[in-house]
Amino acid sequence: MQLKIMPKKKRLSAGRAPLMLFLCQMISALEVPLDPKLLEDLVQPPTITQQSPKDYIIDPRENIVIQCEAKGKPPPSFSWTRNGTHFDIDKDPLVTMKPGSGTLTINIMSEGKAETYEGVYQCTARNERGAAISNNIVIRPSRSPLWTKEKLEPITLRNGQSLVLPCRPPVGLPPPIIFWMDNSFQRLPQSERVSQGLNGDLYFSNVLPEDTREDYICYARFNHTQTIQQKQPISVKVISVDELNDTIAANLSDTEFYGAKSHRQRPPTFLTPDGNTSRKEELRGNVLSLECIAEGLPTPIIYWIKEDGTLPVNRTFYRNFKKTLQIVQVTEADSGNYQCIAKNSLGAIHHTISVTVKAAPYWIIAPQNLVLSPEEDGTLICRANGNPKPRISWLSNGVPIEIAPDDPSRKIDGDTIIFSKVQERSSAVYQCNASNEYGYLLANAFVNVLAEPPRILTSANTLYQVIANRPALLDCAFFGSPLPVIEWFKDAKGSALREDIYVLHENGTLEIPVAQKDSTGTYTCVARNKLGMAKNDVHLEIKDPTRIIKQPEYAVVQRGSTVSFECKVKHDHTLIPTVTWLKDHGELPNDGRFTVDKDYLVVADVNDDDGGTYTCVANTTLDNVSASAVLSVVAPTPTPAPIYDVPNPPFDLELTDQLDRSVQLSWTPGDDNNSPITKFIIEYEDAMHEPGLWHHQAEVPGTQTTAQLKLSPYVNYSFRVMAENNLGRSLPSEASEQYLTKAAEPDKNPTAVEGLGSEPDNLVITWKPLNGFESNGPGLQYKVSWRQKDGDDEWTSVVVANVSKYIVSGTPTFVPYLIKVQALNDAGFAPEPAAVMGHSGEDLPMVAPGNVHVNVVNSTLAEVHWDPVPLKSIRGHLQGYRIYYWKTQSSLTRNRRHIEKKILTFQGSKTHGMLPGLEPFSHYTLNVRVVNGKGEGPASPDKVFNTPEGVPSAPSSLKIVNPTLDSLTLEWEPPSHPNGILTEYTLKYQPINSTHELGPLVDLKIPANKTRWILKNLNISTRYKFYFYAQTAAGSGSQITEEAITTVDEGKLVYPRISKLTTAAAETSANISWEYEGPELVNFYVEYGVAGSKEEWRREIVNGSRSFFGLKGLMPGTAYKVRVGAEGDSGFVSSEDVFETGPAMASRQVDIATQGWFIGLMCAVALLILILLIVCFIRRNKGGKYPVKEKEDAHADPEIQPMKEDDGTFGEYSDAEDHKPLKKGSRTPSDRTVKKEDSDDSLVDYGEGVNGQFNEDGSFIGQYSGKKEKEPAEGNESSEAPSPVNAMNSFV
Repeated sequence: MQLKIMPKKKRLSAGRAPLMLFLCQMISALEVPLDPKLLEDLVQPPTITQQSPKDYIIDPRENIVIQCEAKGKPPPSFSWTRNGTHFDIDKDPLVTMKPGSGTLTINIMSEGKAETYEGVYQCTARNERGAAISNNIVIRPSRSPLWTKEKLEPITLRNGQSLVLPCRPPVGLPPPIIFWMDNSFQRLPQSERVSQGLNGDLYFSNVLPEDTREDYICYARFNHTQTIQQKQPISVKVISVDELNDTIAANLSDTEFYGAKSHRQRPPTFLTPDGNTSRKEELRGNVLSLECIAEGLPTPIIYWIKEDGTLPVNRTFYRNFKKTLQIVQVTEADSGNYQCIAKNSLGAIHHTISVTVKAAPYWIIAPQNLVLSPEEDGTLICRANGNPKPRISWLSNGVPIEIAPDDPSRKIDGDTIIFSKVQERSSAVYQCNASNEYGYLLANAFVNVLAEPPRILTSANTLYQVIANRPALLDCAFFGSPLPVIEWFKDAKGSALREDIYVLHENGTLEIPVAQKDSTGTYTCVARNKLGMAKNDVHLEIKDPTRIIKQPEYAVVQRGSTVSFECKVKHDHTLIPTVTWLKDHGELPNDGRFTVDKDYLVVADVNDDDGGTYTCVANTTLDNVSASAVLSVVAPTPTPAPIYDVPNPPFDLELTDQLDRSVQLSWTPGDDNNSPITKFIIEYEDAMHEPGLWHHQAEVPGTQTTAQLKLSPYVNYSFRVMAENNLGRSLPSEASEQYLTKAAEPDKNPTAVEGLGSEPDNLVITWKPLNGFESNGPGLQYKVSWRQKDGDDEWTSVVVANVSKYIVSGTPTFVPYLIKVQALNDAGFAPEPAAVMGHSGEDLPMVAPGNVHVNVVNSTLAEVHWDPVPLKSIRGHLQGYRIYYWKTQSSLTRNRRHIEKKILTFQGSKTHGMLPGLEPFSHYTLNVRVVNGKGEGPASPDKVFNTPEGVPSAPSSLKIVNPTLDSLTLEWEPPSHPNGILTEYTLKYQPINSTHELGPLVDLKIPANKTRWILKNLNISTRYKFYFYAQTAAGSGSQITEEAITTVDEGKLVYPRISKLTTAAAETSANISWEYEGPELVNFYVEYGVAGSKEEWRREIVNGSRSFFGLKGLMPGTAYKVRVGAEGDSGFVSSEDVFETGPAMASRQVDIATQGWFIGLMCAVALLILILLIVCFIRRNKGGKYPVKEKEDAHADPEIQPMKEDDGTFGEYSDAEDHKPLKKGSRTPSDRTVKKEDSDDSLVDYGEGVNGQFNEDGSFIGQYSGKKEKEPAEGNESSEAPSPVNAMNSFV
């Protein structure tokens, strides 16, 4: 019986769940795994991933961005409708669509008006599988209209009357936030008597004489545009009856005197709402706000009840002194009659508000994407609710389904679409629209019909390691359409695994409930459906469990003695355990008395605190075990002794002489426990601002039991005292009684005041606010003042709440401002602050640098000059100048290629700079831009310049073919970087005799158009060494070397070989290393001498068979030649190199060896070389496992001198040919072809930001490495330009 996919046999534990991918068939549909590689291959209809809100209110001062992002395979295309018709964005120059996206940007900042683009927009994302649509996005610009001008007459009324001050703000979009303030920008105090209604009006239940003022001002804040409009001030005068009668006695009869109703108390009446009943309608999910404001004398109190029900406990809130009832997240169950009751001592009145809760559509079941295989069935369900009940309508690919192309597999049944026996052509995107009079819901859900052969997503050859006798779970994540059948096989056996031992889960995972040693092996997962089959191998290893074979044991020890616990662990030999010791389930104390040594934990000088449970935990990557033992510490034989301890805490704290800024604290000391008290520490708690947090207040000598304490205003103080002796500090005393100091004006102003612009037309003023302790009183606010530094304007001020930022809009671009921020509270102002200077926002520079000209220094270096731009045109802080330059084409090859622009930035006001690393014999173009904190200004006109010829690189390859008894044929490829026009090739060659001595050197010139040359009349059966290089008008390039022999039997000879000769030179020493291939039992020697001199070689014998040697006693700053010899049965072979020792003293150039980045780089290089040497040493010691490579000559051309400093290159900034010269005597490939690596020049490593940065003197900032150790050069190279560091310093 084969094991097929079956229902889950048991619930997997939580620990196994992360190992599984749930790939199963749900509701007759496939679930597509979120596997990136799988998703890349599967076609998929579009899905809207991001869109703007339905009601999109925009800022008319900024560009309009309407978002529409979608995904699909193939990537979808996008189109838009506006007000129901196609919106052709190509015909509107102000509208652009983001590439690869449907997001629109309407550029109204340059021209155009936001009102022009009001309307209803809808985005469509379409590919070959269908079309998805966005919501209808209603675009409306925000509006903040001015207040209508009106003349407001002063209001005069008598004490006790009611009053309503109308606000009637202008209608804005969105509606403004209303608040009342006075001329000093102070919010008007509100209470149960005076309060602001939901409509913005200010209601007085009864007026008092202190309500008299001339500056009742209603403000409307339009948050979307960050603007505030204010109404004309309203003047209110409240007079007593006697004062009123004296004023109008001559004009009124006795019966008209206000005294007839003076100060008469009255029962409540409602100022709002009107009448006894009213109605309120609210939408589900919103905040229901009900308001009742009453007048009367005395001031009425408001109560709320719900008839035939109770107010929801967790959703009901009272605002505005209980005059407003709010219920959040309102539901249909909140409908009903709500009653507000206004009551005072003379009576009560009530008003009933009938509340009806309606509902815009909301989802019960939103349609979900459906992935089916051909001939399968499926359903799309779209179920929504609302009040009134929403209407459900379907669309297919954005078209009403009634007029969409017919699909025989589709049947519509109200809110459900039923699919039967679908085909690939049934793929589409369906839209469900649920709407009523209060709104709509739109959901896209695609039907994707896929016919896919099985795929296994689990990585091949995954290794699972499991501890014996534990469950093993082997993954086989799969996908296919139709759903594949999964089978498992072990060790490539013919029959599938059976269910009596294994469990196969629906997601393909194979479970071995109890893994044994014989479970080890290779398991194969096979997935099949009617379209094909896939399989995957995984491997299972069973490991022995980790065990503690010697556990720590319970111990009882006396104080001061030593105790040890043993923990011996046995584990699988392939796993590495780590053993950790814990004390009371936490880390061991950080104490030198605890030491861990192999299998033991030792505790020396045990004290009482060491008692507890000690646990040994052994961990491997697969399991862990632990064992514990208890340590009990007992006292030695007790001897009478006095008790020495920290003092007992003080007690009986008392506060006296309580003043505004000071108080006297007294206390009684506790027992000193045989150690005199040295001092008392006093701490305080501020219960108002930082409850529970104690701060240091003062310290007094141990002989003193009172302290006079300085206090701050508006702090609710509590004090506690601690005593200290030579043994330590006591516990704190009980807290004293609380003492609240009176409020006072702030003593200090905010710090860190700054003024910086975030936009070209604003000034952002920021500061560090005072903390609660520093506020000195309630109502902490800040008076922010500013004016232009160079103008005659008066200070402009605004008072803001306890915040840390204020934005001044409408400022000129990049103008210096003087700024002040002063703290104030209800008690008054802080001292006058000092003014600080800031700047309004920067904008992009307006002018490009002029008079740009270029001076070409050499083939790889140019100097650029320009005139500075006027400071006023920079419109910001000058950051520097930026040069963009690029190679347009080579002077040698006219073919065009992708243009890569390079950038160099010169800080400050520098007006010239150097361009290094240019390619010889090339055309370049550049322009210059000025840079400020906002960005770059316009570019200067492009400037074109040419670089002269340089020396070429080495020929790309050199092959010697067709050897005969007296001739050889040379074939080569031209240099990869000719750096000019090649004039000719130079070939030098010389014979090598049996003792490896060099014969006479022959020099041969070859035309530049040749790539093949036959050398005739050579000696029979003779080895020759060849030196080959190209030339331009600028000089000779790097050479390439090769060896060949005129006899065809050369391949039968075995020559010893020394290769990879490497030198690392210091000031007076050098380390030499090499690799050797050849017969064993040879003696090595090192020969060296001054390069270019005719003195004899100095020889040093190498001890043993080492492949490295150190030379000492060398002269600083000197070029040396070196070669290594090996003597044996085959004579000696040698390889030669040239190196240069370091300078004797520091040069005047910047010493980059002290730069951190250079030290790090050199350390990395040294580590890499060390690793390579170790690998080479190991390989060399594996004698007989690697064939002996063909022999190379160790002798260099005696006429060709090493040269680096005058080679015209830029030191470390050079092509790969300069970085990696072919070493003399280096091993060549078996096909006798020498290939040169290509490398493109790059300035990425030199500058700031993207490309590069210069100092103000035009030199690179710590990027050149200076003079490096000389590397050997194989040919006569040009001395056209100095080294890069010298070259740059020459322009300082």
